[in-house]
Amino acid sequence: MRQLLVSGAPNYIIPICSFIQLTFCGVWMGTNPPYIDTDAHSEHGHIIIMCDKVSLIAFYCVLGYLGSLALVSFTVAFPARNLSDTFNEAKFLTFSMLMFCSVWVTFLPVYQSTKGKVMVAMEVFSILASSAGLLGCIFAPKCYNILLRADRRSLPKFKDKIYYRK
Repeated sequence: MRQLLVSGAPNYIIPICSFIQLTFCGVWMGTNPPYIDTDAHSEHGHIIIMCDKVSLIAFYCVLGYLGSLALVSFTVAFPARNLSDTFNEAKFLTFSMLMFCSVWVTFLPVYQSTKGKVMVAMEVFSILASSAGLLGCIFAPKCYNILLRADRRSLPKFKDKIYYRK
């Protein structure tokens, strides 16, 4: 594991995963792109404009890939949460990934059982809830330390913690 970290392999993980995501989306958009569809049967007297995804297989491949990235991120961060370090990010990352995964696991059955405007509202709510949770779980403790706990960010106390720990 140490050899992987020293070799610079973590620097290539994000570009490789992003390239895989772009490939999935590019193949989906190139073969069967979504189009605008109308639904006049869901609500009487109203025509609902919605996005028809055409290829459900491609949609679920993209969604499954994002889910697997979140699951791998949670799996890697979970054992690292107990590491002793003054600035251990794994605790915050573990909780944020757990919240992210739980939002999207509850989203899937609800999304499958809704139609029309409620479906769009569910998509927007899930995106906002997972984004707010990620930002809140990762950055709220940092803002608390910076704004309210000035004693934790002073250099002499940080040096004392490092030297006395050994």
